[in-house]
Amino acid sequence: MATTSTFFSQQAANRRKSFLLMLSVAVILGGFGFAAGYGTTGDPLGGLGFTAAAVIFAVLLSLGAYFGGDRMALAASRARPATEADSQQLLNVVRELALASNVPMPKVYLIDDSAPNAFATGRDPKHASLAVTTGLLEKLDREELQGVIGHELGHVRNYDIRFMLLIGVLVGGVALLADVFLRWTMWGGAGRRRSNDRGGGGGLQLILMVLALVLAIVAPIAARLVQLSVSRQREYLADATSVEFTRNPAGLERALAKIATDREVLEVANRATQHMYFANPIRKFEARSSSLMATHPPIADRIDRLRELRSMPPLTEGERAALLAHG
Repeated sequence: MATTSTFFSQQAANRRKSFLLMLSVAVILGGFGFAAGYGTTGDPLGGLGFTAAAVIFAVLLSLGAYFGGDRMALAASRARPATEADSQQLLNVVRELALASNVPMPKVYLIDDSAPNAFATGRDPKHASLAVTTGLLEKLDREELQGVIGHELGHVRNYDIRFMLLIGVLVGGVALLADVFLRWTMWGGAGRRRSNDRGGGGGLQLILMVLALVLAIVAPIAARLVQLSVSRQREYLADATSVEFTRNPAGLERALAKIATDREVLEVANRATQHMYFANPIRKFEARSSSLMATHPPIADRIDRLRELRSMPPLTEGERAALLAHG
């Protein structure tokens, strides 16, 4: 009963956080728009115009993420629909675990890539999609595959998919708007501001202009940190949910170990989508990687939590070092 209550509480929390995320982004972009508009034009009406444009941008971005973000994520990953002819075992496992998890059968896609990984996306369980790489199907046995699919269906049932989808698109939108403002200021806005200063724009205009520049630099970093903070705890919960569905923590544990030590690079992954995957697709040995910006908890920690469920000792220092060197 306690576990069920925890899962329902997580679903409700994710719904609230999804709404608050959209509202927060609209407020941040509105404030950023006013500072940028007033700072560059010296006119409060100009600030209000920029504010309105930024809020409209946030609303459109949120609606686009809610209704079409899953299609964007699948397109960015070059996913194609899975068929009975090429993915019979995968589809059987998904059907089996969808019944066990009491969620509708998601749409299933394949990503033609030898790196083993998977992700789920969509705005709710009725509009969910599950994408799996061909490398995952080739390198994992059925029990391990069940562990991964159970994890992804855990994200579906817990409404993590909606929150992660919004996070990816809205964080990208904040970064995009900040980048546009910085470029515009560098190549044209600064000259207009100096002209307004000579016309008596005042110290407030200069202060707001500086504030807008600071926000443009800090906002993408802050948005990225938000993305990281909301991703890690959800991975632990999805692992626990997978065990609830499969009753087999060993399968998920072996899958994590195999994926952690695999040296293949998932070419289609990028920083906008990496938080959605089962395991961080950006490897430490790649130029793209940064340990400070990891979207997932260490795989060794995830395995230790699974080992606790079987009353097994944690990984040894040598085993942890081997996993951390890859994951």
